[in-house]
Amino acid sequence: MQSESARMSSAAEARFRIDAPNSKPRSVKVIALDEPSERIVKELSQRTWNRAAFFTASSFGGTPKQGESFSGWLSDLAGRTKNLIEEVNSADLVVMVAAAGENAQAASIIGEACSLKRVTTTALVLGGPSISDEALSKTLSHLRPWALMLVIATAEDYIADMLTALRA
Repeated sequence: MQSESARMSSAAEARFRIDAPNSKPRSVKVIALDEPSERIVKELSQRTWNRAAFFTASSFGGTPKQGESFSGWLSDLAGRTKNLIEEVNSADLVVMVAAAGENAQAASIIGEACSLKRVTTTALVLGGPSISDEALSKTLSHLRPWALMLVIATAEDYIADMLTALRA
């Protein structure tokens, strides 16, 4: 009797084999929502990633008037403005990074754009033992409606670990 491994290596079974990788790298957009998280995102961008692009939205200024585009709402780390819709269109996953207690209102616009384009969103909040519950709640209230997965990280290294786990 032939073993299962030997049978699976046979020519008869080889015709069912898929000779391509089981997944393609994700296109991940990592967006800092405030000034403290901008520093973290800039540090993270210096590491080696698969297909991650890093942006900031800390200069978010409110809802656009009718007829205005979303361009300028994101900046790459070199300071060039980027069109939010174009970046979301080319993304498989958008990761928003915020610091607890900071203003994360940009999450609503980014989240709405992702929702319209059916792009998954994740929010990573940098908290810690010195952060009050009120400060954390303020940030979470902006992120919760727009994040499919919401993670509170107590250390900056955890954010890097989460991006690795998300295949950024």
